[in-house]
Amino acid sequence: MNRITVAVLYGGRSTEHSVSCVSAGAVMAHLDRSVYEVIPVGITASGTWTLGPDDVSDLQIVNRSMPVVDPHRPRVALGLSTDDRGVLRFVDGDSAGEEIARVDVVFPVMHGTHAEDGTIQGLLELSGVPYVGPGVFASAAGMDKEFTKVVLGAAGLPIGQQVVLRPGTETLTAADRERLGLPLFVKPARGGSSIGITKVSRAEELDAAIAEARRFDDKVIVESAIVGREVECGVLEYPDGRVEASQPAELHIPGEPTGVEGETEGVAFYDFDTKYLDDVTTFDLPADLPGAESDRLREMAVDAFHALDARGLSRVDFFVTADGPVINEVNTMPGFTPISMYPQMWAASGVDYPTLLDTLLRTALVRD
Repeated sequence: MNRITVAVLYGGRSTEHSVSCVSAGAVMAHLDRSVYEVIPVGITASGTWTLGPDDVSDLQIVNRSMPVVDPHRPRVALGLSTDDRGVLRFVDGDSAGEEIARVDVVFPVMHGTHAEDGTIQGLLELSGVPYVGPGVFASAAGMDKEFTKVVLGAAGLPIGQQVVLRPGTETLTAADRERLGLPLFVKPARGGSSIGITKVSRAEELDAAIAEARRFDDKVIVESAIVGREVECGVLEYPDGRVEASQPAELHIPGEPTGVEGETEGVAFYDFDTKYLDDVTTFDLPADLPGAESDRLREMAVDAFHALDARGLSRVDFFVTADGPVINEVNTMPGFTPISMYPQMWAASGVDYPTLLDTLLRTALVRD
């Protein structure tokens, strides 16, 4: 039987370039090579598409050093016309124009801007090749923290308070400062992996936090901190159209919990190093929640998936407060690194890593 040819995209013009590389390395290491022919396609930090190495060890974290796409690899391009649907070719040198493979499906294991924000999805829509994950709208809305809350709020789902600072608006008004209170979290509107996020405990720290967020995005979100437990839930669409939620997991950050969103006395919040480099975050899986509350979170995760018109997968992040759950974010291409919660939650729900990947790819293929 002919194998299914899957192009795995990773890297890209994003602050999460290296996280994407690590995620893709894990994905490629777990794909069943008797079923799938895997074509690695690395996108450099400047946006050049390259044919990646077969050795996925180049995509691992070594001594806290994050991998990047090698810009010296052969350049490639994906056909964007009907006649060239799925054709991946070399674009320079003696092999220019030579066909590498005709791709059946694309797995864009990409995080952040110019990646999971609808841009790669739009290109793949033009190419006509089926791909894993949500489409253009859900990807764009899921990446933009302002519009995630707009969509979820319109669907009647619980969300936290935020203020959007657009270009030209330098800081919060006095009324907004009073309404949001302290502490605050200041974030780039379109980003992930906690890059550019600052926790503000004192009023005099606010402007510096806004300036830091603006290094990554000219639109900034300022959110009031939420007192609650951090719980995540994975959502998965099956080839037959079923959409299910995983067992939820509760994250624990090192140190003594203070009760404030993502905060302990040991670590300021769930930041980049804690997520990817230190490997010190622990979790309860399944989360220690009453059955009815766990079921409610899973139901809300699926509701959020549908509200965004998502496809394939998502990870929904909650704060479980004394007044009930609040949705913090929806991640439309969650991390697939070895310590990422999305595959771990599905493993605890009876779907191992290779089966999870196979399900995602087959769900993409039936949408063709």
